[in-house]
Amino acid sequence: MARYLLSRLGQSVLVLFGVSLLIFFSLHLTGDPAAIMMPPGASQQEIDQFRHSMGFDQPLLWQYGQYLGNLLQGDMGQSLRYDQPVTTLIGERVPATVLLAVTALGWSTAAGLLLGLVSAVWRNSVWDLIARLLAFSGQAIPVFWLGLLMILFFSLQLRLLPSSGYGDLTHLIMPAVSLGAYYMSAIARLVRASLIDVLHQDYIRTAQAKGLSAWRILIRHGLRNALIPVVTVQGMYFASLLGGALVTEIIFAWPGIGRLAVQAIQNRDFPLVQAIVLLAAVVFVVVNLVIDLLYVVLNPRIRL
Repeated sequence: MARYLLSRLGQSVLVLFGVSLLIFFSLHLTGDPAAIMMPPGASQQEIDQFRHSMGFDQPLLWQYGQYLGNLLQGDMGQSLRYDQPVTTLIGERVPATVLLAVTALGWSTAAGLLLGLVSAVWRNSVWDLIARLLAFSGQAIPVFWLGLLMILFFSLQLRLLPSSGYGDLTHLIMPAVSLGAYYMSAIARLVRASLIDVLHQDYIRTAQAKGLSAWRILIRHGLRNALIPVVTVQGMYFASLLGGALVTEIIFAWPGIGRLAVQAIQNRDFPLVQAIVLLAAVVFVVVNLVIDLLYVVLNPRIRL
């Protein structure tokens, strides 16, 4: 186990190193980075001064060495728009994104597991039909459309919930529901398919022959093994949510990472954009590592 963990950590470090290379050189593939970052009306003298101050007139490898050295020290650069360290700006937005991601994934996981369980156990019944209808509906409705409908109904018509902003629980309900609807549907369909397949395995019939109760077989033997593919999907969903639920944050004016990324792109704030992309890559790598470790917990045979 220790050898496997060290191997995965080494692979993660290599992946992050490759991502840092891509992020750094992508800025130079589009042309002169100084001309790109400066406002459209900037003079050539202003562009030259900015190029020198940012070190863009130095050799490319030297620039990457400086960039990598600063990253290892926790320095991700200075925002051009806000004139603050990008780590400070991102740190201010992370709590809002984490809160939204955890809430959306939490309710969607619970609802998806319940729908998938009901649909698999009472397959081809009216309950299965209702559960699948809800699952298909969640994936068929775009996130932005569902968010706009909720604002129209709950905010403008009923005046029950605020249409935007960040504050108490009432501000969180609509963004979390609209964001988690798609994931709830995906989880429900995956649980149903995986659980139906597991319930036809030989070890399930063996447990039934031993006289174990139906619910014990379902929860302890069936659902636990059916959750292995669900863990993979959940990890990817959580990583994408932490990377920034862009559409939802824009619709509800939620002050998270996704909205900050859009603002950085609009303002040509490339140091901030680079930092957000790198943060998203780190989240994906860490989540993948955690998923691999959870496999061992859910299925001890993977240790072999």
